[in-house]
Amino acid sequence: MREKPKQQMRIWAMLCHLSALLAWFLVLFLVFLGIPLYLPLNLLAPLMIWRFQRAKYPWIDFQGKESLNFQISLTLYTFIVIAISLFFVLTSFSLAVTTNSTINEVKITLDSLLIVMMCLISLILLLQSFLVSFAAMKAYNGQHYRYPLTMRVLR
Repeated sequence: MREKPKQQMRIWAMLCHLSALLAWFLVLFLVFLGIPLYLPLNLLAPLMIWRFQRAKYPWIDFQGKESLNFQISLTLYTFIVIAISLFFVLTSFSLAVTTNSTINEVKITLDSLLIVMMCLISLILLLQSFLVSFAAMKAYNGQHYRYPLTMRVLR
């Protein structure tokens, strides 16, 4: 049976997971303030924790890689959703202009696309908050946890 990691290691491993979640909330806060900023800040804090603590503790090396792999995957998924949404917005807008649609038809189309995009992003964030909280609890308890739907960039 594996030995349970020490409490200091478990706290750092838990912070590796939770710091990414806090960065997403910071990005959302900036967007809601009207600052159209999307930087993958969710990678910065776990990367710093993993980079400086991995040599000391192998448990943090494992948990940091797992957290970073999940955050890289989520960032890529978010970029894909944004790219697809922009494609649909541009396509629907160009169709509306070429068919001489009224302003109300264009507005309804763009509003519905915005609602769909916000629903997809909200779903990604909700999924992330649940999975990150679960992984942080597992890391603090000294248990192994592998995120689902994750590309293993760091091995």
